Amino acid sequence: MPMSNPNPAIRCPIPATIAVVIKDRSVLLVRRANPPDTGLWGFPGGKIEFGETIEQAGVRELFEETAVVAEAGPVFTAVDAMDQNPMGETRAHYVLIAVLCRWVSGTPVAGDDALEAAWHGLDVLESEELAMSFGVADVARQGWRLALGAD
Repeated sequence: MPMSNPNPAIRCPIPATIAVVIKDRSVLLVRRANPPDTGLWGFPGGKIEFGETIEQAGVRELFEETAVVAEAGPVFTAVDAMDQNPMGETRAHYVLIAVLCRWVSGTPVAGDDALEAAWHGLDVLESEELAMSFGVADVARQGWRLALGAD
């Protein structure tokens, strides 16, 4: 059940970006080192810095977390990520804005906020082999369809 926010001027959703990189029928994912979703696989990403565009943040966060260089493409969806305490109270609310990125160079190496970074086949996302954050498979499918249309 959503908690009402007693002081919205202080506690507002935090805008962040996720980089969706599709290459050779695979998607680049990181295993998260920090909340929300510590230990689960998701997209590289993080908070948008003041004065930075969504696209710039996506490319920067991608490089910081994986050492992969990419070019930003279109922004194509947004999802909510909630960090909740064991009692279900929301500690932080992130709005994750997805940017489709075109791989330019680099082999994924975990850095910054990632425990691991690796390419995963799109077919693996449909199985239960990977412990993923909520919505990752759906966003990856959306990115894949968009990437196919761009080729």
